[in-house]
This record gives sequence, C-alpha cells and structure tokens, in this order.
Amino acid sequence: MIAGEQHAKGALLPGVVAVALTTAYLIALLAVEKQPLIIGLLALAIAAVLAANWLGWLAPVSRSFADREEPLAGLAIAAAFAVAVFFHDDHFVLLLVCTVLLYTVATLGLNIQFGYAGVLNFAGASFFGIGAYTSAVFNAHTAVPHLLVLLIGGLIAALIGSLLLLPVLRTRGHYAALVTIAFALLLKTFLEVNDVLGGPQGLQVKGMKIFGWSFNDNIEIGKISLSFYWSYFVVSMLLLIGAFILVRRLERSWIGLNLDALRLDETAANCFGLDVARWKITAFTLGNFLIGMAGALFGMIGGFVAPNNYTFADSLLLVSILLLGGIGNPWGLVVATVIVVVVPEKLQTIQEYRFLLYALLVIMVLLFRPEGLLPRPVRRYFPGWRP
Repeated sequence: MIAGEQHAKGALLPGVVAVALTTAYLIALLAVEKQPLIIGLLALAIAAVLAANWLGWLAPVSRSFADREEPLAGLAIAAAFAVAVFFHDDHFVLLLVCTVLLYTVATLGLNIQFGYAGVLNFAGASFFGIGAYTSAVFNAHTAVPHLLVLLIGGLIAALIGSLLLLPVLRTRGHYAALVTIAFALLLKTFLEVNDVLGGPQGLQVKGMKIFGWSFNDNIEIGKISLSFYWSYFVVSMLLLIGAFILVRRLERSWIGLNLDALRLDETAANCFGLDVARWKITAFTLGNFLIGMAGALFGMIGGFVAPNNYTFADSLLLVSILLLGGIGNPWGLVVATVIVVVVPEKLQTIQEYRFLLYALLVIMVLLFRPEGLLPRPVRRYFPGWRP
C-alpha cells in the first residue's frame, strides 16, 4: 500500500538526479574560461536535454518536482550554496549568481501577472529600475534601515504601477501591452531629463549595511577569505525563497483559482461573479512589488543606477525568461534565468548578438515547446487533489 502511494505520488530520485547533474554542470560552466571548452559544454547540454526529452526522462523529473517539491526545493537551495562555496572568493561568479537569483525574483513577479492572471506587462525592467532608484535615494539621503529599503522599493514600484491600473483595466490583449510599453519609454525619458535623479549619468548606490555590518567588505574566516558578494548572495537567496513560497502558496490557494479563471476566460469569470478589476489589480500590484524589491537589492549590489540599465530591451529580456521557462512554471524560470544570464557572460563571442540569441530561443520554444523548456508541473490547488 505504501509503495503504491509512493508510486502514485511520484518518485524523489529523478528530481535529486536532475538537481545534482545541473549543479555539477553549472560549476563546470562557471569554472571554464576558454571559449572552445565553453562552446563544447553548451553543445553537450543541448544534446543531453534533447536526448532526455526523446527518451522520456523529463516527464518523471517534472512529476518529481510537482509531487516532492519541498525536499527538492531544500536540495536546490543547498545546491546554490554549494556553488557559492565553490566560488567563495570569485567576485565575478558570485555577482552572476546574485543576478540570477534577483532576476528570478523579478520574473516570478511577472509570472503572477502573465501566468496566473493573464495581465500583460512589458515594463518589468522599469519597475525593477524603480526599486533600484529607490535604494539609491533612500540610502543616500535617509537613515532608513536597508532591509526596510527593500520593502519600500517594492511598495514604490507597486504604487507607481497603480498609475497604469486605469488604462490596463480599460484595455485588453495587445492594447494593454501597449500601455506598459509606453510607460517603459516614458519612464526612461523621465529619468534622463531629471537632474535630481542624476539624469543620463545616473546615481551611485551605497552598499547594504545591517546592524553595522557593511556588505561591501570581504569576509575573513581564519585564513579563508570570502568575497563580499557572499553577504549579498545570502540576502538574495532569502528574498528568492520568500518570493517562491509566496508564488506557490498563491497558486495553490483560492486566490490562484480566481486568477486562473480570469486568465482562461475573463468574460466567463465575470459572469460567475468574480470581480475582474479586483483580481487584475491584485496580480499587477503584487507582481510589481516583487519586481521592485528585487530591483532595490540589485541596485545596492551593482552600486550604480542609470536610465540605460532599465530600457524596454531589458523588459523584453525578462519576458524572454518567462517564455523560455514556461508561463506559470516557477521552476522553469530558474533554469531559463540561468541560461539567459550566465551563457552570454561566459560566451563572450555572442555578447553583441545576445538579444538576437534570445529572440531565436523564444521563437524556437514557441514553435516546438510552447509550455517552455521544462515540462510544467501539474497544478494542485489543495492537498491530495489530483486531476
């Protein structure tokens, strides 16, 4: 009986193997510097994924993550710390890891909007930038604790996003997308002409401090020296864990049911008594809050903010991560963010063509795997529920 229940629930082993292999591969990719070896590793990964899909090995992995999410999430966190420990004194690699974590948080916010409620937002980088500028202003001119600045960054991004609620609520589909595109262009122009916010030159951002501990100082443990990015890595990981838990709890709650109904058929949802405007506002505001928090921390990590860092092209980058990972698939977003952030940085020969690469990847995924690079885990709203 127990064995039957375990079989029905899904095995843990496929997920464990997938996490272990992915971690080992990521460490190898980050450690290699020679371009031919990097190209070889990328070719190996593509061949391995295609072979796994052809042999039907990806489906058990997806089921494993769907049914055994908590232990596998703990293993994934341990894997991220293993990567950080391996590169404990490498500033560049740890900065890349922090970027992956915070971009994942931002795309989780977009996932609430796109994947759960069907609300289009092509200004993700703008709200990310609002959070970053918030940290620049508050860290320079106030004594607000820096952890609180993260919350304020999210709140201000959500508040400014509320200016778009009326046009977003009054439009649908492509027209709603045009509203957010126009906002992205307007915000960039506003930042460029606003001398108080540094104009086109931007602003410096002071590093994070908590209880007198400066995050911009290296960590010395005996004879071992850790990069100062280690402190940012820990906070970024905590932020990602909190965002991931929030998104998964939201998805599996009655709120997720309402958002799903809204995304599938807005007219039918309205006929059955759902307050369409209320749930659109909820999804749009909550998504922008997560994006703003990620941006506030990223501003402290980078130490500098400028209008050209948060353009419409950067918003498309976040959308491409969402499409590659699979709309409504939080685990897929993690993998897609690693691909989009790490590969161009390691493969310097395609740096100038990275946006073309993203476009090609998105087109290929939409043509051959509309659900994303990874199979989407089955959504279960309540314990024990099965389709």
